[in-house]
Amino acid sequence: MKKIWKLIISILLPFVASAIGGFFTATSVSSWYSTLNKPGFNPPNWVFGPVWSILYLLMGISLYLAWLKKSDKYAFLIFGIQLFLNVLWSVLFFGLRQPLYAFIEIIFLFAAILIMIRYFYRISKEAAYLLLPYILWVGFAAVLNYFIVVLN
Repeated sequence: MKKIWKLIISILLPFVASAIGGFFTATSVSSWYSTLNKPGFNPPNWVFGPVWSILYLLMGISLYLAWLKKSDKYAFLIFGIQLFLNVLWSVLFFGLRQPLYAFIEIIFLFAAILIMIRYFYRISKEAAYLLLPYILWVGFAAVLNYFIVVLN
Protein backbone atom coordinates (compact mmCIF):
# COMPACT_ATOMS: atom_id res chain seq x y z
CA MET A 1 0.00 0.00 0.00
CA LYS A 2 2.89 2.32 0.76
CA LYS A 3 4.19 1.93 -2.83
CA ILE A 4 0.83 2.96 -4.26
CA TRP A 5 0.84 6.19 -2.25
CA LYS A 6 4.38 6.94 -3.37
CA LEU A 7 3.30 6.42 -6.98
CA ILE A 8 0.22 8.63 -6.59
CA ILE A 9 2.18 11.43 -4.91
CA SER A 10 5.02 11.16 -7.42
CA ILE A 11 2.70 11.47 -10.40
CA LEU A 12 0.43 14.04 -8.80
CA LEU A 13 3.25 16.53 -8.07
CA PRO A 14 4.18 17.24 -11.71
CA PHE A 15 0.53 17.45 -12.74
CA VAL A 16 -0.20 19.95 -9.97
CA ALA A 17 2.70 22.01 -11.29
CA SER A 18 1.25 21.59 -14.77
CA ALA A 19 -2.09 22.95 -13.60
CA ILE A 20 -0.42 25.98 -12.04
CA GLY A 21 1.62 26.67 -15.18
CA GLY A 22 -1.44 26.02 -17.31
CA PHE A 23 -3.32 28.73 -15.44
CA PHE A 24 -0.83 31.29 -16.78
CA THR A 25 -0.58 29.70 -20.20
CA ALA A 26 -4.26 29.26 -21.05
CA THR A 27 -5.11 32.94 -21.16
CA SER A 28 -2.20 33.88 -23.43
CA VAL A 29 -1.99 31.10 -26.02
CA SER A 30 -4.96 32.19 -28.11
CA SER A 31 -4.34 35.89 -27.64
CA TRP A 32 -0.82 37.21 -27.03
CA TYR A 33 1.14 34.12 -28.13
CA SER A 34 -0.69 33.95 -31.46
CA THR A 35 0.50 37.47 -32.29
CA LEU A 36 4.19 36.65 -31.84
CA ASN A 37 6.53 36.03 -34.75
CA LYS A 38 7.72 32.42 -34.48
CA PRO A 39 10.35 30.44 -36.34
CA GLY A 40 9.31 28.00 -39.04
CA PHE A 41 10.07 25.01 -36.79
CA ASN A 42 7.54 26.11 -34.17
CA PRO A 43 5.18 23.16 -33.59
CA PRO A 44 1.42 23.68 -33.88
CA ASN A 45 -0.21 24.63 -30.58
CA TRP A 46 -2.02 21.28 -30.26
CA VAL A 47 1.35 19.47 -29.92
CA PHE A 48 2.30 21.10 -26.62
CA GLY A 49 -0.48 19.63 -24.46
CA PRO A 50 0.12 15.95 -25.30
CA VAL A 51 3.90 16.33 -25.17
CA TRP A 52 3.83 18.01 -21.77
CA SER A 53 1.34 15.45 -20.43
CA ILE A 54 3.72 12.65 -21.38
CA LEU A 55 6.70 14.51 -19.93
CA TYR A 56 4.91 15.17 -16.62
CA LEU A 57 3.96 11.50 -16.42
CA LEU A 58 7.56 10.46 -17.08
CA MET A 59 8.76 12.94 -14.44
CA GLY A 60 6.38 11.42 -11.92
CA ILE A 61 7.39 7.85 -12.70
CA SER A 62 11.04 8.89 -12.49
CA LEU A 63 10.52 10.38 -9.04
CA TYR A 64 8.67 7.25 -7.98
CA LEU A 65 11.48 4.94 -9.12
CA ALA A 66 14.09 7.06 -7.36
CA TRP A 67 11.94 7.20 -4.21
CA LEU A 68 11.53 3.42 -4.18
CA LYS A 69 15.29 2.93 -4.25
CA LYS A 70 16.17 5.60 -1.73
CA SER A 71 14.33 8.18 0.32
CA ASP A 72 16.76 10.99 -0.34
CA LYS A 73 16.08 14.57 0.73
CA TYR A 74 18.48 15.94 -1.87
CA ALA A 75 16.69 14.09 -4.69
CA PHE A 76 13.36 15.59 -3.55
CA LEU A 77 14.96 19.03 -3.31
CA ILE A 78 16.39 18.84 -6.83
CA PHE A 79 13.07 17.58 -8.16
CA GLY A 80 11.24 20.40 -6.39
CA ILE A 81 13.61 23.06 -7.68
CA GLN A 82 13.31 21.97 -11.29
CA LEU A 83 9.53 21.70 -10.95
CA PHE A 84 9.40 25.22 -9.51
CA LEU A 85 11.54 26.48 -12.40
CA ASN A 86 9.25 24.66 -14.84
CA VAL A 87 6.24 26.57 -13.49
CA LEU A 88 8.20 29.82 -13.29
CA TRP A 89 8.93 29.64 -17.01
CA SER A 90 5.18 29.61 -17.76
CA VAL A 91 4.67 32.54 -15.41
CA LEU A 92 7.43 34.57 -17.07
CA PHE A 93 6.67 33.67 -20.68
CA PHE A 94 2.88 33.52 -20.72
CA GLY A 95 1.79 35.20 -17.50
CA LEU A 96 4.10 38.22 -17.59
CA ARG A 97 4.64 37.99 -21.37
CA GLN A 98 8.38 38.37 -20.99
CA PRO A 99 10.09 35.99 -23.45
CA LEU A 100 13.57 37.37 -22.69
CA TYR A 101 13.25 36.72 -18.94
CA ALA A 102 11.75 33.32 -19.73
CA PHE A 103 14.72 32.52 -21.96
CA ILE A 104 17.18 33.41 -19.20
CA GLU A 105 15.15 31.32 -16.77
CA ILE A 106 14.93 28.28 -19.08
CA ILE A 107 18.73 28.06 -19.01
CA PHE A 108 18.49 27.57 -15.24
CA LEU A 109 15.70 25.04 -15.76
CA PHE A 110 17.84 23.10 -18.23
CA ALA A 111 20.73 23.08 -15.74
CA ALA A 112 18.44 21.93 -12.93
CA ILE A 113 17.10 19.08 -15.06
CA LEU A 114 20.65 18.07 -15.97
CA ILE A 115 21.62 18.05 -12.28
CA MET A 116 18.50 16.02 -11.49
CA ILE A 117 19.30 13.45 -14.19
CA ARG A 118 22.87 13.06 -12.94
CA TYR A 119 21.73 12.72 -9.33
CA PHE A 120 18.88 10.34 -10.12
CA TYR A 121 21.30 8.22 -12.17
CA ARG A 122 23.18 7.42 -8.95
CA ILE A 123 19.95 6.25 -7.35
CA SER A 124 18.16 4.60 -10.28
CA LYS A 125 19.39 4.49 -13.85
CA GLU A 126 15.83 3.88 -15.06
CA ALA A 127 14.66 7.03 -13.26
CA ALA A 128 17.37 9.05 -14.97
CA TYR A 129 16.61 7.60 -18.42
CA LEU A 130 12.94 8.56 -18.08
CA LEU A 131 14.03 12.20 -17.79
CA LEU A 132 15.91 12.27 -21.10
CA PRO A 133 12.84 13.21 -23.20
CA TYR A 134 12.20 16.03 -20.73
CA ILE A 135 15.64 17.58 -21.06
CA LEU A 136 15.52 17.18 -24.85
CA TRP A 137 12.15 18.94 -25.02
CA VAL A 138 13.29 21.73 -22.70
CA GLY A 139 16.40 22.14 -24.87
CA PHE A 140 14.14 22.45 -27.91
CA ALA A 141 11.90 24.87 -25.99
CA ALA A 142 14.95 26.97 -25.10
CA VAL A 143 15.92 27.24 -28.78
CA LEU A 144 12.33 28.09 -29.68
CA ASN A 145 12.20 30.67 -26.87
CA TYR A 146 15.45 32.21 -28.11
CA PHE A 147 14.11 32.59 -31.64
CA ILE A 148 10.90 34.15 -30.34
CA VAL A 149 13.01 36.72 -28.47
CA VAL A 150 15.07 37.45 -31.59
CA LEU A 151 12.06 37.64 -33.94
CA ASN A 152 10.06 39.92 -31.66
